[in-house]
Amino acid sequence: MNNNYIPLYRKYRPQAIEQIVGQEHIKKALANAIQMDRISHAYLFTGPRGTGKTSTARIFAKSLNCEKGASISPCNECENCKNITSSIPIDVIEIDAASNRSVNDADEIIQKVALAPVQSRYKIYIIDEVHMLTNQAFNALLKTLEEPPKNVIFILATTEVHKVLDTIKSRCQRFDFKRITTDDITKHLRYISDSEKINITDEALAYIAQNSAGGMRDSIALLDQLSVLNSTDNAIGVDDINNLLGRLSFGALTDLFSAIAESNQNNALSVLNDIYNQGNEPAQILSNLLEYLRNALILKSVGDVDNTVVQLNKEQSATLKDKLNTIEAHQLVSLIDKCAEYIKELKLTSNPKLWLDVAILDMSNLTQNTKLEELQKRISALESGEAPKIMVNTSPYNTPPAPVKKPEIMKPEAPKSVPKPQPAQVSKPTVTEEEVLAEPVPMSKPANPNSLKALWANLLENVSSFPSRAILKQQAVPVKITQNEVIITIKNSNWLKQFGPEGSKHSFIVDASNSLFGSAVKKIIVRAPESGDEAIRKEQTAGDEDDKPAPVPKSVPQPKPEVKKEEIVEAVEAKEEIDSQDDVGEPSQTVKRKSSDSSFHSDNVNMVMELFDGKFID
Repeated sequence: MNNNYIPLYRKYRPQAIEQIVGQEHIKKALANAIQMDRISHAYLFTGPRGTGKTSTARIFAKSLNCEKGASISPCNECENCKNITSSIPIDVIEIDAASNRSVNDADEIIQKVALAPVQSRYKIYIIDEVHMLTNQAFNALLKTLEEPPKNVIFILATTEVHKVLDTIKSRCQRFDFKRITTDDITKHLRYISDSEKINITDEALAYIAQNSAGGMRDSIALLDQLSVLNSTDNAIGVDDINNLLGRLSFGALTDLFSAIAESNQNNALSVLNDIYNQGNEPAQILSNLLEYLRNALILKSVGDVDNTVVQLNKEQSATLKDKLNTIEAHQLVSLIDKCAEYIKELKLTSNPKLWLDVAILDMSNLTQNTKLEELQKRISALESGEAPKIMVNTSPYNTPPAPVKKPEIMKPEAPKSVPKPQPAQVSKPTVTEEEVLAEPVPMSKPANPNSLKALWANLLENVSSFPSRAILKQQAVPVKITQNEVIITIKNSNWLKQFGPEGSKHSFIVDASNSLFGSAVKKIIVRAPESGDEAIRKEQTAGDEDDKPAPVPKSVPQPKPEVKKEEIVEAVEAKEEIDSQDDVGEPSQTVKRKSSDSSFHSDNVNMVMELFDGKFID
């Protein structure tokens, strides 16, 4: 072990106010206070980690206690300066509040405050991470902090100023340290690299600065870690940093994003497996992908921006822009929402790889997801009876469906005394670009709210997790839903394990059931299908007969709802498109259920059933 080795972040810690990187407003204020001899009794330094709070406190202490006189440029040669640099607690005492946070520690400080400085003008207490002190310790310091003895100064430093009592903050002069800019960090890293003869590219230094969250100490520590890869032949590059930190490379993320944007699920899974097999964790993969999508959205929405905003170099920005020509901003927002949701799911599940696969498959189904979201908005507008806005989607992936023969509706002629209105010229509506019909489709009588299918639909709406709700819609079948007992079956063993009594997702079903009835359900069972399920289901679905509209006497002719030609064309096209999507799955995985029960079908089929008053049109 080399006892003479000093970590770079300690070796290059600033020793004078002018050496502090950034924080110009603080440097100027402290320098003026020294020159004007207007020194306060208490200071509060707050800001993110690694921005120079403790270093500034030490420099300020040296500037006040230097044997050559108070100056903004201490000599760093006298005994006082050397003691402060070496953290020798004679007249400048540094206290870590994280490990000295009790009221007894505060009492010890109060007792020693009364003692005069040994060999300096001021006795200075630097209390780091002061927010860790207990309320009792804070209260014990209040009086001393407000009126300390002569020649005693307190400098409090914290990264979480909101945890410091207001009564403490009101007794201090507060200085807020800002995050150091990427350019300032990059320049300082280049200075250190040249001084230490570290062969590293400017791109790598900029990459370090971009990923340090504005903290100089973290940047220098990473540079120190990379210095072991130093070589005179090959300069340290961005790939070396990614390999060292376990981050995904820009190229790997671009390949994954391309497969997602093209809705190529096979290719997306292939790229994902390559990334996963390299040792990357699921949470890290989705976090890096979320950051990539954030950069993509900025470039798509704003265009050319400062590379520090998107944390990419010029070549990477150009590459990403080319990939964005075939995707829209609203699709990127949808991907970001899904990615963020699945990151939350990973924190709860015991099988991260399974949810990682589900996340990538869901996101790479971009084309169908976008169409489904648009169709849901159109149906909501039709049901509300409001005149919806024009929905235009210029994505090249949403191609119009095959031509459908428009059914003709015969209408009676108007009386001669009244001019027959001429119908407006109506172009064929498509899924990708047309005005949505302004008039609502005639709706049938509302379904019985106590029927099994209605209760199941309401229960699903109460599931707070979007991915879990989607899985339950596809995999789960209700058997019984009452205030005393809820029985749900899941055939797939993997999903049954997740949503079963001991699974991490079981709480979603419990919370949804309790919310449905407004009180705790006594028994909630999630199990595999059994032979007697159909008999249990029939007992509750017997009430579905109430769903039918009340009969009209024969003497009174039943009025037929007026159906417009445009409404029929749009409904037929929507049904054909969704039917074509449902036929993609393998026959072996298809489960036969009653077509008259919409609660057992996918969302796509249910929406078309609503358009046709709960009936299929074959």
